[in-house]
Amino acid sequence: MSYMRGDLLTRMRKLVKGLACPTPVWLKAMEEAPPVVFPRVDGKIKKIEMPEDVYVKRFFKKHSDSLYHDAVRFTGFDPPPARVFAWRVLDLKEQGVNEEEAMAVADMEYMAEKKAKKKAYSELKKIARLQGKKAPPNPYPSPIKEIQKEEKKYVKDRFFNPKILEIVAKMKAERAAEMQERMGYNNNATRQPPRRDQPW
Repeated sequence: MSYMRGDLLTRMRKLVKGLACPTPVWLKAMEEAPPVVFPRVDGKIKKIEMPEDVYVKRFFKKHSDSLYHDAVRFTGFDPPPARVFAWRVLDLKEQGVNEEEAMAVADMEYMAEKKAKKKAYSELKKIARLQGKKAPPNPYPSPIKEIQKEEKKYVKDRFFNPKILEIVAKMKAERAAEMQERMGYNNNATRQPPRRDQPW
């Protein structure tokens, strides 16, 4: 159906020209000031790239553990260290420092900040121990320990939760029945010893 193609103005023109409907009052005004035509999207979404993305990738290649320790917090206002590193490199490059030196300086600053955070955390732990309080959360936790901490309650739960104990008992009963079935099958399938009158 050709009259269904195009925008509202072209469709209405076709309908009026083909005497399918009377000329509406707004058609003349719309022809004088046609609506804005937006360019159509070709279906490809362009990837957004920032100038510092190159240095962010290099940072993660060098400091791969930062992916676990310095996660992006959507509720926080502090940018991740990879972005800070990349911005520092770009800032130094604007000041006239070459790329390798800029990256070395930014890397030294990142490592110094990381050491300072670790030292501050160890001092906070000592103070908390002396006061008899719980230590604050570690700024650089081990990802394995974090996962284990999340799974700890489920590991303990398997010994006390009645639903889980019921499932375990059912599984044990099924396994025992299966083993009995196998043993019964093996006993029936065992070969009878040969009689003396047979040659074999």
